[in-house]
Amino acid sequence: MSTEPNKKLQLVYTLFCEDVRLEAGNKLSFMGVFQNILLPLPPWFKFAVVNHWEGQGSYLSEVRILTPDRQQPIVVSQPTRFEIASGGFADNISFFVNVTFPKSGRYVVQTLIDSNLFNEQGLFVSDVSEAEMLGASEAVN
Repeated sequence: MSTEPNKKLQLVYTLFCEDVRLEAGNKLSFMGVFQNILLPLPPWFKFAVVNHWEGQGSYLSEVRILTPDRQQPIVVSQPTRFEIASGGFADNISFFVNVTFPKSGRYVVQTLIDSNLFNEQGLFVSDVSEAEMLGASEAVN
């Protein structure tokens, strides 16, 4: 879902990962990219939401994760300003530490631009015992 408040801005992709590092040559390295989370989490669990933008202009970005029923925020990032030169791009990274997901379900990750909802996607959280019952594998396909 994308409700673009400004046609000059395009969200190219969103990644969930354990860590992001800035490398030589202004390249980003993503560690532990995932699309779902297995409970229970280690107490030091840290992850990032990476948004890659194209377009132009100056924007205020915020990421929030809502419970599956959309009634409560689990975590909300600090608003972050970013700028894109004409025809350029920007990466906006929100780090979260010690986040508690109270139960299994499809959590809602919202990206807001200038306090308006811009994009939503699901983050699936499941209990380890559920994953084991479904025959989860460590194989990469």
